[in-house]
Amino acid sequence: MSDARASSAPVVAAIVAIFAVRDGRLHVLLVHRSGPPEEDTWALPGGRWDGVETLEAAADRVLARETGVQDLYLEQLFTASGLDGAQPSVAVAYIALVEPSTVRLRQEEAWRPAWFPVDDLPLLAFKNNEVIDQAVRRVGAKLDYSNIAYGLLPEQFTLRDLQTTYEAILRKDLDRRNFRKRMISTGLIEPTGATRREGAHRPAALYRFASREPVVL
Repeated sequence: MSDARASSAPVVAAIVAIFAVRDGRLHVLLVHRSGPPEEDTWALPGGRWDGVETLEAAADRVLARETGVQDLYLEQLFTASGLDGAQPSVAVAYIALVEPSTVRLRQEEAWRPAWFPVDDLPLLAFKNNEVIDQAVRRVGAKLDYSNIAYGLLPEQFTLRDLQTTYEAILRKDLDRRNFRKRMISTGLIEPTGATRREGAHRPAALYRFASREPVVL
């Protein structure tokens, strides 16, 4: 290691893997890099930590800037060094879950944001594919023992909406009857008493999460 590199203070940044289910597929929000390093590639949104605000506040700021929404599900994923090979760096990665109809992306050409399916990603900067892979695994694992999916759904939803969300995250089909039986038995969701008509089918019952704060079974 050169003396200059050894003496450089590492850059600390908060990066956020922002997920939404769109058209039945799990998507992640990326920004197109308009400057070096890794110019003209796509990357997870993030920002340097100023050492004054908390890292979670920095992640919240990234969320508000890119989606126009605040008070979303946010969870720290990991802290890693070496994601940016150009300089000493430490990245604190977060997961955020959003309901897509609430999102208003920045309408700017420079560093423009866009949604991409997690199974069809462009060339990514800073080993961000590894961050996304780990984030998807974390969210998928937590479906078994928490209400984490509330971050991806509106206040009221049908059981079909809920199953579609689970299938998008897990990337596999689930048995309809077993899924509904299990979800109702967990107590994580409850009927609202309202219904929603979808096409020519009979109205579907609407449910909500018993809590829209993180709950572990």
